[in-house]
Amino acid sequence: MKLDGKVSMITGAAQGIGKEIALFFASQGSNIAICDVNEEVLAQTKHEIESQTKRKVIIQKVDVTSPEEVENFVKKILDNFDKLDILVNNAGITRDNLMLRMSEKDWDSVLDVNLKGAFNCIKAVSRSMMKKRSGKIVNMASIIGIMGNAGQANYSASKGGLIALTKTVAKEFGSRGINVNAIAPGFIKTAMTDKLSEEARQRLLGFIPLGRMGQAEDVAKLALFLASEDSGYITGQVVQVDGGMVM
Repeated sequence: MKLDGKVSMITGAAQGIGKEIALFFASQGSNIAICDVNEEVLAQTKHEIESQTKRKVIIQKVDVTSPEEVENFVKKILDNFDKLDILVNNAGITRDNLMLRMSEKDWDSVLDVNLKGAFNCIKAVSRSMMKKRSGKIVNMASIIGIMGNAGQANYSASKGGLIALTKTVAKEFGSRGINVNAIAPGFIKTAMTDKLSEEARQRLLGFIPLGRMGQAEDVAKLALFLASEDSGYITGQVVQVDGGMVM
């Protein structure tokens, strides 16, 4: 198993891509620490991971925009497992609107969760990873952070910022044996994309050379590669999982 004996912290992992990553990492031997703001669904996910993989799972309701809540969760992980090997910054939100109609609140909330949240988590785990001179950090960006998208000024700015943060932290942490990379998913089949009308779905598929939406598992497989020793000489990179939508 690629992550045997490792400890992984995954944010925004109650459902969707974060949950799939947590399940996948556990199936590969990692003990799991997951957080989310949805406490009820988080508990259900914990039960599901434990019953399917027999790995140890700890959970906590965490608002990643709060440095104190993030630091308390990292302390809990270290108290339970004595180490932290992998961080996946997956927590993210959208508040879409055209630029002229976007409120300051919607701008701030998306930047706070998607970008400041990743900053808080990276800072909280850095001391532990630097001390043992090893670690893997995977940031969940988006192709929207590369190409932009009308109606998503806040989201594209947050994901573009996350890509820049990834490259900078990779340069700062490289000498300490810590790899930092980002994943840029395209349109992945989730509860959010399930709400699209058939017309909108078909229009969207027209932009994807592979002619289909991705699955959460497609993202989880890449996250596993970036979190494992297989990617030991890869850092500061942004890898797209988008069916060829952005080339």
